[in-house]
Amino acid sequence: MMNKNEQKISIGKKIGGFIRSNPVPMMFVLICAVCIPISGFSAGYLLNEIITRMGRNIFLILSLLIPIMAGMGLNFGMTLGAMAGEIGLILVADWQIWGIPGIILAMIISIPLSIGLGILCGNLLNRAKGREMVTSLIISYFMNGLYQLVVLYMMGSIIPIKHYSIMLPRGYGIRNTVSLLNMRQSLDNLLAINIGNVKIPVLTFLIIAALCFFIIWFRKTKLGQDMRAVGQDMDVARDAGINVDKTRIISIVMSTVFAGFGMIIYLQNIGNMPTYSAHSQIGMFCIAALLIGGASVDKASIGNVFLGVILFHLMFIVAPKTGAVITGDSMIGEYFRVFVSYGVITVALIMYETKKRKAKAKAGRQLELAQTGEDKQ
Repeated sequence: MMNKNEQKISIGKKIGGFIRSNPVPMMFVLICAVCIPISGFSAGYLLNEIITRMGRNIFLILSLLIPIMAGMGLNFGMTLGAMAGEIGLILVADWQIWGIPGIILAMIISIPLSIGLGILCGNLLNRAKGREMVTSLIISYFMNGLYQLVVLYMMGSIIPIKHYSIMLPRGYGIRNTVSLLNMRQSLDNLLAINIGNVKIPVLTFLIIAALCFFIIWFRKTKLGQDMRAVGQDMDVARDAGINVDKTRIISIVMSTVFAGFGMIIYLQNIGNMPTYSAHSQIGMFCIAALLIGGASVDKASIGNVFLGVILFHLMFIVAPKTGAVITGDSMIGEYFRVFVSYGVITVALIMYETKKRKAKAKAGRQLELAQTGEDKQ
């Protein structure tokens, strides 16, 4: 039996180990704990905002989990799926199909576009094994240029656009903002319940829950097990008869399709679509939220998604007001949260690389000791 001092030491070690294992989430818990009292926001207001942002963002972030399972790291290429979702919404807005039918039709339109873009992205990433994250980031920049070419010049001139309210005055190209007011929160309002002053979008959370259960189920399937094997060691997976390249492409295609759905859910919640910039930072913010939840480049869970959304968006809500209270300028808080979103990605990647190198060095020392022991025998 341990005495009280030993129990205290053991508990202290466990707490210290937990903090060392989760430095990024703990840092954000500390930031939020400091900023919330300073901001002066009520608990009801914060809860309502967090629930709204959870419904808006979680589906998008869940789309990142499958490529991580396949060992492809953080998929900055999810932006391609977001572009496919935006094109679906532009066409639906042109055809004036609103509400739930419009959302479903936009998702259907996004599927073949997302699949095509996902296959392209997956094939390119297979040629850049070990450098998937930076490659997917560059691919997203390249495809952004192609997206703007299609939306700015081809829509209205080559692709028929009938509704002049979304078209530029010159007769072709889409306006900077496409109004989705007739679709705004159609998904969120259906089956919504109000508890006090807090609105809970039940249908949106049911859809998110369905994706969570799908991911849990998918991990147990043959394809899911193949992806996990590829993520652990591509050479061993190849020797076991798994088509590594095909498996990796499928993971990217699934991520891209889910990102397209997530972008449609995100934009219907907001009620308007910045045509040329809505997708530009979505990948960065989703990845930052996932990392803040305690995920890493090679390991992420559904729990990391939920925790990351809560901490990241809580900081997003309170930082501008905290900056205004402390400095008199709310833009300080705005700069802070943008700085943090990029900084978290940088710090998390550095920590991951450091941890990986330490693990390799430790494995090398153990192998060397084992060989030395064998020589002595």
